[in-house]
Amino acid sequence: MPINENAVVLLSGGLDSVTCLYWAKKRYAAVTAVSFDYGQRHNSELIAAKSIAQSAGVDHRIIDIDIAQLGGSSLTDPSMIIPDGNADKFSTKDDELSDNDAIPNTYVPARNTIFLSYALAVAEVTDARHIVIGVSSVDYSGYPDCRPEYIKAFEQLANLATKAGVMGQHLAIQTPLQQLSKAKTIELGLSLGVDYAQTISCYSADSYGLACGICDSCTLRRQGFVQAGITDPTRYQ
Repeated sequence: MPINENAVVLLSGGLDSVTCLYWAKKRYAAVTAVSFDYGQRHNSELIAAKSIAQSAGVDHRIIDIDIAQLGGSSLTDPSMIIPDGNADKFSTKDDELSDNDAIPNTYVPARNTIFLSYALAVAEVTDARHIVIGVSSVDYSGYPDCRPEYIKAFEQLANLATKAGVMGQHLAIQTPLQQLSKAKTIELGLSLGVDYAQTISCYSADSYGLACGICDSCTLRRQGFVQAGITDPTRYQ
């Protein structure tokens, strides 16, 4: 049942974040979607996010930050090669993530911490008690800032570091996809009315929004549709 509270949703324009947007839209009184222009290789996801937020009828804010100047990720550094997808080489259980070599170079250092911090500020100014993020411990690329213990730790920080938290207005970080596979995420999204043809998840999408079909993100996405028994609507190069 919907609750009479507001929420902020981190919206990249990809499959997971759009599923979260529709999940939040059904649940909360008002939703603000937040996207980031952070120096990523392409802006196809941002274009998709803007269109999707407009279709969903939610307030949408695009925040400019330059994570690219820090380097350290193939998603922001054109000189680095984005690896082909090979989901089997990555851990799918958070308690197995002990070898740093398991983390691909598509990991953007501290990205979720930076994004959640901005979302926290937006939550305070929009009187939102919930931040929704599409992290998963099941189908993901081994990123340390997708794990449940990280989300729990950030929620504790959020309630210690904000005016709302100090005044007793508890803020919760919601992760509706945390225990869902890509297939289950897709099934959830379809039940909520998500049009996945609008979403872009590819690390190397071209200027037309066409996906490469071979990066890790494309590999996990394609497997999800296959496992869900749903025709893949992704537009590939």
